[in-house]
Amino acid sequence: MAAPTQPNESTEIYRDRWRWVWLLSLLSPALVATGPLLMWWTGDAVSLWWPLVFLYGLVPLADWWIPPSRRNPPESAVSQLENDAYYRYITYALVPVLWLAFIFSAWFVATHDIPWHGVCAMVLATGAVGGFGINLAHEMGHQHNRLERHLAMWVLAPSAYGHFCIEHNRGHHVEVATPHDTASSRMGESIWAFVCREMPGGAKRAWQYEAQRLQHKGLAPVHWRNHILQGLAITALLWSGLVGWLGPQVMLFILPVAMWTNFQLTSANYVEHYGLKRLQLPDGSFERCQPRHSWNSNHVLSNWMLFHLQRHADHHAHATRRYQALRHFEDAPQLPSGYAGMFLVAYVPALWFAVMNPRLLDAVGHDPQRINFDLAQRDALCQRYNLT
Repeated sequence: MAAPTQPNESTEIYRDRWRWVWLLSLLSPALVATGPLLMWWTGDAVSLWWPLVFLYGLVPLADWWIPPSRRNPPESAVSQLENDAYYRYITYALVPVLWLAFIFSAWFVATHDIPWHGVCAMVLATGAVGGFGINLAHEMGHQHNRLERHLAMWVLAPSAYGHFCIEHNRGHHVEVATPHDTASSRMGESIWAFVCREMPGGAKRAWQYEAQRLQHKGLAPVHWRNHILQGLAITALLWSGLVGWLGPQVMLFILPVAMWTNFQLTSANYVEHYGLKRLQLPDGSFERCQPRHSWNSNHVLSNWMLFHLQRHADHHAHATRRYQALRHFEDAPQLPSGYAGMFLVAYVPALWFAVMNPRLLDAVGHDPQRINFDLAQRDALCQRYNLT
């Protein structure tokens, strides 16, 4: 994590004393290798679970132990930070590393005698690393640089989620924190209900946007210039290559990995805007997205692993702002933990509602007009929390 100066500081040349720490992001995909290495060393397939213990146990503990960092780079340094190619080259280098991690995992599972619980551990660990890949695609897919947009497509290919950047940029960022957004979770909606709405809704919305783009060019939706189909073509080449190399049984590993990878995105979407709603104006439109419409986290370790994704309010205010320059906002509602910890809470709906519903009510000042309700539960929730 960077340790920048405070916003009110004035300096001509800003020096990010912790810029080297972002290099460690290249080690995130090593999570999938640590389990197999430990199994080779110990001879025990239970070792395959250690990456998950680290990700869902040690990372939340570290986030709890290390004080959150609210430091921001001075606004005068943002241009300098964003023009520093060093940060961009780190994301470029991570693309082949993620591909190698995916291919290594498929090879390991296909060529080793692993008990069923070990295969489950590899699916979850590989999918978690794939989630880092989607986050990388999220970072690059927002940029105007054509190279980065193409690299985002390649990062999404292993999990067959090539429509993500289209849906996210043209759909989610427009309709975020409104009842119309399939990627904004609602108060009272469990993550298990949300995934049934978000995944198919996102794919449908992405196809509609891409079909409209091609129509404006006088092209049919099914065309080689369709970005969704381009991504799926890369996926087909990768998967068929692995099948030809390792045998068709490798698909029994690849498919659940892809599902778990994509569910990591769903988990992030669920956490990022839970229950928050932009006020609807008299003309039916919604107010401009503000920092208060995103849940944020300044927990150090998880923010480093996720390229500051958890400073989500600034991302929605400045979608193309690069990760090293994202800021903390005092009026943005704060999560009690980083994403790794919050994902575990979300997977137990009763626990999630107990933790987050009171925080949501505090964040919106108990104003039901600023709550994005699950409509089927609106009346019951208003009665339970005495909302009028």
